[in-house]
Amino acid sequence: MGKVLKVREVGDPILGQKCFEINKSKIDLHIHTNCSDGKFTPKEIIDEAVKNGVEVISITDHDTVKAYTDEFFNYANLKKIKIVTGVEISTKIEKAGIHILGYNIDINNKFLIDKLFLLRNSRHIYLKEVGEKLQKLGYVVNVDKLDKIDAVTKAHIAQDIVENLENKSKLLKEFNHIPAKGEFIEEIMNEGCIAYVKKQTITPKEAADLIRKVGGKVVLAHPVAYKYEDGLTEKDIENIVENIKPDGIEANYIYVDRNKNKINEIEFWNNFAKKHNLEITTGSDFHNKDGVHPEIGLRNVQ
Repeated sequence: MGKVLKVREVGDPILGQKCFEINKSKIDLHIHTNCSDGKFTPKEIIDEAVKNGVEVISITDHDTVKAYTDEFFNYANLKKIKIVTGVEISTKIEKAGIHILGYNIDINNKFLIDKLFLLRNSRHIYLKEVGEKLQKLGYVVNVDKLDKIDAVTKAHIAQDIVENLENKSKLLKEFNHIPAKGEFIEEIMNEGCIAYVKKQTITPKEAADLIRKVGGKVVLAHPVAYKYEDGLTEKDIENIVENIKPDGIEANYIYVDRNKNKINEIEFWNNFAKKHNLEITTGSDFHNKDGVHPEIGLRNVQ
């Protein structure tokens, strides 16, 4: 586990600005809303940013840009919050799922919207297929309710299962406790697990090409996560970087494992970025206030 990064100045390629002291960042370029798998509305995200003293944010929902409405931009302007348009695209390589962040994208580009629609639709096909597998294993899955979520994810499905009291006895039998959604995903739904379903997706290179096609900057999301979730090595990450040639990586990121340990390898990934001539971005990957995961502006990281 890396040591906590104290006062340090880090650049941001998307904004050409500086942010200071990683646990008090004024910039957060990785935030989710209820347009994908977050709990807060886009306007509520603005309120949280204001409360945390964050001045610049990006909504990076999974495979959708629906958060970016006129109402959202007007509210951000009213609250004096600068917006960097963004999206997080789900991709797949042989060893793991890889997330590619796109910034300063044209959110009204029809080609982008159509491609994201196809990716989101693949999520609903996945939901029904994995739902069948989970039900055969004895879990109660609210497929009809989950199908109403525009960009449904593994996280939505796992959360529905672990929070459903009808699954309590089954979960206690399998896990000896009620698992967090992340643990359920890693033990039951990921590749090699009993409820694994291959979801149609695109490659990291295809996602990077898409982002550039609509005028955006390409950033490899949370490389630290691939190390601890998927067992990728530094060489594996270097191969991805060589393949997609991103503008930057999300080096300033706190990973929380399934045992709720906060893993800080910010210094390592900053050095990785420098070694490979990559810019650096900062992201909380905020979904909800749970007292464990970082909040907007990388609050609650210690």
